[in-house]
Amino acid sequence: MLATVFSSFDESGFVLAKMTKNYPAVSEEYQKAIEKCKRKLRGLIAEKNCAPIMVRLAWHSAGTFDCASRTGGPFGTMRFDDELAHGANNGLHIALRLLEPIREQFPTISHADFHQLAGVVAVEVTGGPEIPFHPGREDKPQPPPEGRLPDATKGCDHLRQVFLKQMGLTDQDIVALSGAHTLGRCHKDRSGFEGAWTSNPLIFDNSYFKELLSGEKEGLLQLPSDKALLDDPVFRPLVEKYAADEEAFFADYAEAHLKLSELGYYFESLNLSRCKLNSIMIF
Repeated sequence: MLATVFSSFDESGFVLAKMTKNYPAVSEEYQKAIEKCKRKLRGLIAEKNCAPIMVRLAWHSAGTFDCASRTGGPFGTMRFDDELAHGANNGLHIALRLLEPIREQFPTISHADFHQLAGVVAVEVTGGPEIPFHPGREDKPQPPPEGRLPDATKGCDHLRQVFLKQMGLTDQDIVALSGAHTLGRCHKDRSGFEGAWTSNPLIFDNSYFKELLSGEKEGLLQLPSDKALLDDPVFRPLVEKYAADEEAFFADYAEAHLKLSELGYYFESLNLSRCKLNSIMIF
């Protein structure tokens, strides 16, 4: 293996370098199919009020990614009965059933792109931020093992184990992504919990954080993993920030959702400016 080590600095002593995401190229025809599919999804999600389950589908597809083994992730494996049968995915067959008429119209679009696009559109339709979408994901041939998704009954150590160590995300991503609980509700037959997090579960806003800070209320839900955010010295200031500033929440959520939807998808290259080759090491 040949590795090149760069160690050039500008006048201030800093290396001038940055990482660039590299996505697979898709054809113009494929991109047009994505745009048309997006319009169809907007209509479906608005008509059926099914945004929450579409976000859940996209999340649960992507959140299985494991950095160490480079397995799992947003690659269309929710199409397999084995993954749908995972306990954390109870009820997601409903999302696939709702999507099937649109899916049949776009057979060239991968399941991987289709499921992630549905999540992006669901956030936008309900008033949330616009999330960039880069098509080109390929479908993987087998699902990941069960047990990689976060457990709502556990606390901050568990959240960091799953989001930071397993997926490679950040503390900020954890809190921002938690804010999507502003959409939807829990069903006892699916998760063991019952109720909505906010009084308007079909509107994407910062109500989740406001309700979390105001304490438990009759008729609204707070999971153990939600309440744990208030007990952590890093998480709580972010909860307070997002409760006070919806624009800040939207900006950070869009970034976190993008990262989640692209786990294991793109590769990064190092761009160097005003750097010179200093040494070559051969291993």
